[in-house]
Amino acid sequence: MNTVVTTAGRTNEEYILKAREISKRLNLPYLKRQKKSVSTIQLEQQANVLIVSKERLELYIYGSTSPFFFHPNSAAFRMKRLLNGEQDSFLEAVGLNEGDHFLDTTAGLCSDSIIAAYAVGDSGVVHACEKEPLIAYVVEVGLKNYETNHEALLNSMSNIQLIHQDAVDYMKPMPSNSYDVVYVDPMFDEIIEESSNFQALREVGVQDSLTDEWVAEAKRLARKRVVLKAHFRSPLFEQFGFKREIRLSSKFHYGVIDL
Repeated sequence: MNTVVTTAGRTNEEYILKAREISKRLNLPYLKRQKKSVSTIQLEQQANVLIVSKERLELYIYGSTSPFFFHPNSAAFRMKRLLNGEQDSFLEAVGLNEGDHFLDTTAGLCSDSIIAAYAVGDSGVVHACEKEPLIAYVVEVGLKNYETNHEALLNSMSNIQLIHQDAVDYMKPMPSNSYDVVYVDPMFDEIIEESSNFQALREVGVQDSLTDEWVAEAKRLARKRVVLKAHFRSPLFEQFGFKREIRLSSKFHYGVIDL
């Protein structure tokens, strides 16, 4: 499906220029908005629509009225809980320490990568792979430009390096033991989060199935452990040899392979 770039309904010359710059960077056609609705543009162009506005980038997948955009989502209130001394189930599963190197092979909105960046601190490394180019671009811009007074959140977002590449393709040429922890969070077959933005992510995201090669490369690169997050009914834990950490009150579980 093609994608066109345009501006918000109400805009100015600054954001028209920005939209044109983004269209050139992504090698996508720029379209004057001309007061047309997103649905009208989708139908006329038979394309997805990337909206450039003052607030954020919004990606409307063809046929959808719900945009995909960057927001730290659960990471914001999870970090507040951490700062208040509370526990986080993701951090308990990954077991990160300050200075660790962490690879998220399924970046999405980078919610878990943001928490990982907080855990490893400024001396650590957080890399996150996103295969879908438009998601990668929207999230990368969001990580750099999201406005908040939450200093710890801003610092964590700035310490994530987004990698615009398929995770397996990225891992294969990397030296063994390049990371302390490698994380896998495939797109769920069953919806867990109810937000419209998560649904928009499902619509645009690449929903690759976990493979033997994916797990093997993750195990080769990880010094400490590989961690899987999946729906509690998922067969992936047993299929790939992850030790399941059962969470009775949650719809998802973590699985761990210690190395």
